Amino acid sequence: MASKKYVYDEKGKLVRVYVQVRLKGHPVEHGTFKNETLADRWIQSTEAAIREGRYFKVAEAKKHTLGEMIDRYIRTVLPTKKKSERKQTAQLLWWKQQIGSYLLSDVTPALIANQRDLLLNGTTRRGTERSPSTVVRYMAALSHAFTIAKKEWNWIDESPITKVKKPREPRGRVRFLDAFEQDKLLQACRASSNQYLYTIVVVALSTGMRKAEILNLKWSDIDLEKERIILRETKNGEIRQVPIKGHALALLKDLDKIRRIDTHLLFPRNYPKSPIDIRTAWENAVKKAELPDFRFHDLRHTCASYLAMNGASLAEMAEILGHKTLSLVKRYAHLSENHTAGVVSRMNEKIFR
Repeated sequence: MASKKYVYDEKGKLVRVYVQVRLKGHPVEHGTFKNETLADRWIQSTEAAIREGRYFKVAEAKKHTLGEMIDRYIRTVLPTKKKSERKQTAQLLWWKQQIGSYLLSDVTPALIANQRDLLLNGTTRRGTERSPSTVVRYMAALSHAFTIAKKEWNWIDESPITKVKKPREPRGRVRFLDAFEQDKLLQACRASSNQYLYTIVVVALSTGMRKAEILNLKWSDIDLEKERIILRETKNGEIRQVPIKGHALALLKDLDKIRRIDTHLLFPRNYPKSPIDIRTAWENAVKKAELPDFRFHDLRHTCASYLAMNGASLAEMAEILGHKTLSLVKRYAHLSENHTAGVVSRMNEKIFR
């Protein structure tokens, strides 16, 4: 039910229409308009929105700015995402600086798209071009903040970023070592002044583990008897068991014999609570081995490639590397073509012998 109150000037001209909308079970809503046409439109849209449960989210969106949403998200949500907290805080603060003063009701897909293009055409603090993959990460951080604001805080009815197209990311790079390159790298690592570098690189090649996973290993994660590593803190948040065999296992056994008693870490710094920093030692080894454009993460690609060439299925590779889906290991499928052909050949021999 709606009621109106009209206000006229001295000449009898209508100057204001005050409106109240009352629906049973809901608070009274007020509005002020210049003429009756605008008042009637507002009454119709407000009554419809209240009945459909949309009105109060629209009202909340007019009370809060994007900056307030980001501040609350950083304060209450990001502390639960320890691994990405620092990086996503920086990404969200960029959005806040650019469009944080806008009311949530005024943040449109077009506004976000303009900022997306600004990111794509901009440069990083180091002066390098910002990649499409980086822009996707910026958008993902903001998207999750909108999701929380919608589902948990009831600040918005829908997320505007869902209507904004993400930049196309380049196909994932696959750089792996051949046998000659591997020998050169391992020789350089063995000759390094860093006492742990050789073992770290061998473990990376043998298991496909990520750099952070290796450097943060604790002795409680290592089961030398059962020849396995238990990763409790992984990128996808799931516990993962990694077999450790051969030369890598032997190196860990040797390390166990001389392990320090003042730390739980396998690869500690001089002060025991932090893992070692291998950046300089790694860069020097790569340079000495004459491997241009080779990164530590490429050791993971090398392991995956060797797994594929030695007959591992995509499902087995995904389990070892810790991928939730097969999509990320399909890039190595062509390396296992001979194995796949052999499987089909053996099947045909058995069927049609």
